[in-house]
Amino acid sequence: MKQEFRMIDVGEKEITRRRAIASGEITVSPKTMEMIKLGNSPKGNILAIAEVAGIMAAKTTSQIIPLCHPLLLDSTRIWFDLQNYTVTARCEVICHGKTGVEMEALFGLNASLLTIYDLAKAVDPIIEISNVRLELKEGGKSGKWEHPKTKKIEKTQKIELSGIKAGVITLSDRASHGIYNDESGPILMNFLQESSVAEISYDVIPDEKKALQDLILKAKEQLIDLVVVTGGTGISERDITPEAITEIADKELIGFGELQRQYGAHFTKASWLSRSTAFIVGKTLVVLFPGSPKAVNQGLECLGELIPHALKMLKGEPHHKEESKVTK
Repeated sequence: MKQEFRMIDVGEKEITRRRAIASGEITVSPKTMEMIKLGNSPKGNILAIAEVAGIMAAKTTSQIIPLCHPLLLDSTRIWFDLQNYTVTARCEVICHGKTGVEMEALFGLNASLLTIYDLAKAVDPIIEISNVRLELKEGGKSGKWEHPKTKKIEKTQKIELSGIKAGVITLSDRASHGIYNDESGPILMNFLQESSVAEISYDVIPDEKKALQDLILKAKEQLIDLVVVTGGTGISERDITPEAITEIADKELIGFGELQRQYGAHFTKASWLSRSTAFIVGKTLVVLFPGSPKAVNQGLECLGELIPHALKMLKGEPHHKEESKVTK
């Protein structure tokens, strides 16, 4: 039988942000684990060398896997978790391309595990590699996929908002009438809770201008520092969030919306249809997010440190290290 091989033609695909995380475990003896922790093996620091090996491997995946497309990687990182006598390794790869980076993540992961094996085998012949799998992939038409066994493995930067008062508002006709459960509001609630916010209120209301304006003005009167709003930023007839807040706002911070759209466009062009933005109402910062849970997560990823930075500016506090030194 004639065998034919070819690379898949991805020429017509759209360039999007692609991301993948792979994980695996290597089990060693107590003596070897102690050596790994101390970084004093006969060949040097095992984990440091394994990290470099994994990064190098991910970059050269297409040179080893025959039909794998060459990709220009934006980022590759390897990290390890040590528990009992098991080292769990993870490899994250990110690029902007027409095909995914699953193979790069898996190849980098396996190279790091095999490097640990190679550096430890002289003192520990009984080593076992197991549970190698793709944990997560993002990008392209398929969006986000997670392995059923995946736990929360991503390292996210914690935003510090301790001491502030905040509110979450979800605008949705269907959620406010109990037709379906709000998913975007709880994401924002979780973000604020993890950021050590002192007080949080949570409201789910229909897409009605007066109901939204009343809540924002109430937040202004109560000196709420931050209100995050999800929903009503699209282009349908009932999407009235930006217009409603414009009528009562003192200033608009258009950069918040521009950053969300630009970042979201790495995942989908539909991001450019969002009218998310931010406003200042009295001393309250009001940040608008789309209604989609996925878009809310992406918005939080890109805005990140911008929120506490803006809050400090509103309060007249130093927001640069240089200013802090001058005021001391």
